[in-house]
Amino acid sequence: MPRLAIARFHHEGNSFSPMPTGLDAFHARTWLAGEAARTAYRGTAIEGGGVVEFLDTHPAWQGTFLRMADTTPAGPVTREAFEAIAGEIVAGLRAQRWDAVYLSLHGAMVVEGMDLADLEMIRRVRAAIGPGVPLGVSFDLHANLDPRTVDLVNFAAGYKEHPHTDQKQTALLVLERLDGIVAGRCHPVGAIAKLEAILPSINMRTAEGPMAEIEAFARGLECDPRILDASPFGGFSYSDTAAAGGGAMVFADGDAALARASAERIVAEFRRRLQRFYIALPDAAAGIARALASERTPAAVIDGGDNPASGGIADTPAMLRALLAAAPQVPCVFAYFLDPELVQRCIAAGVGGAISGTLGARLSDSFGAPVSFSGTVLRLTDGNFVNRGPMGHGVPVSLGPTAVIGLGAVQVIVTSLFETANDPGFFDLHGIDLAQVAVLCVKAKNHFRAGFTPICPVMIDIDAPGPAALDIASFRFRHAPPTLYPLQSRSA
Repeated sequence: MPRLAIARFHHEGNSFSPMPTGLDAFHARTWLAGEAARTAYRGTAIEGGGVVEFLDTHPAWQGTFLRMADTTPAGPVTREAFEAIAGEIVAGLRAQRWDAVYLSLHGAMVVEGMDLADLEMIRRVRAAIGPGVPLGVSFDLHANLDPRTVDLVNFAAGYKEHPHTDQKQTALLVLERLDGIVAGRCHPVGAIAKLEAILPSINMRTAEGPMAEIEAFARGLECDPRILDASPFGGFSYSDTAAAGGGAMVFADGDAALARASAERIVAEFRRRLQRFYIALPDAAAGIARALASERTPAAVIDGGDNPASGGIADTPAMLRALLAAAPQVPCVFAYFLDPELVQRCIAAGVGGAISGTLGARLSDSFGAPVSFSGTVLRLTDGNFVNRGPMGHGVPVSLGPTAVIGLGAVQVIVTSLFETANDPGFFDLHGIDLAQVAVLCVKAKNHFRAGFTPICPVMIDIDAPGPAALDIASFRFRHAPPTLYPLQSRSA
């Protein structure tokens, strides 16, 4: 019976976030191994769910879950956390002989004092298992991949959808190719080509626009049976590494030249559409004014600059300040602020109790001063729910204790733990019927649309100050090549 080792070390790093990512962040989100991992992942729509489905449908394989670790995008992973997780995975791989290894990575990890952390992780895995064991890797669509990656793996693929509703399918693809390699049915060789630009992720959705066209072109390449996978990568805008920027990765069956030419063709499609990725957005005040004037409700105002799934900190005040300045007379919801101390004060005050203080700028005032408030505690929760939307379906989420504070017509959600408000279950938990809400202000970006397109007929993206704001050239990149567009505009 062939033996498959499974490991996950998945983190999207924002180099400009003031919130470092320590080992405790992984423990709080996903920290699984062994049969507990198999049980937790069963029936979910993420990579682990794909692994369980593969093992169920391929009983000849014996799968062992080593360390499975991930957490919400944030600032750089501490070196201590990286060494602890990488060390545990490598020790597990060295403990016995494997017939294949599946590794789930993001591709845009940032680690303190280390560049190209995902590449380093792959190097350590390859050193642990030796040159002869097939290694398959899955990546996020926002991976910043170094071309040397393909020299260390036997097969790899990235998500094709943004929002990422195909995580399980990507894992299944990698595992099927590993199965084919072990059986001698295919002999993948890969190539990575890079785009000379850092793309803003706000215009990287695959339902429409330039990224949808590029994905369609890549699917057309796969009509050639020699192409085993063609993955365009938009890259992650806020990971400052030497491999920053978009690109493409293609694996062909025994044909390195075909893989290289196909990857270059995808990058050429990126270049043809380059300027279409760079768009202008209204500021918070303008976006909220549009939402309040909308006759279709709920109208969502989406602040990508503080999107937790882009390394935001759920702490910037610009959108709330603009909402309160508009003095809305219709029901509005604001999601959310991360402030565990304020939640504890709300618990002490109790439902119906008065509460006052400040919101935002708790971690940093670099993005604006805090907003003073006086309000009422409307609800308290334990912070636990299960995703019911299409992205991460079936995955349990813990926000820690949470509170809803009433500020006139505005309800503000405050949490104790860091997560995203990308699933309708987030609002179910807080007793909020979005059908009764006129304006929903949310710190989110594209993933929000997966669960809320059927709910919110109007979606207004805004640009406000934050660790993931729209103007890429305004951030101080130190490791990314300065020739990348639009970084070159800083010295123009």
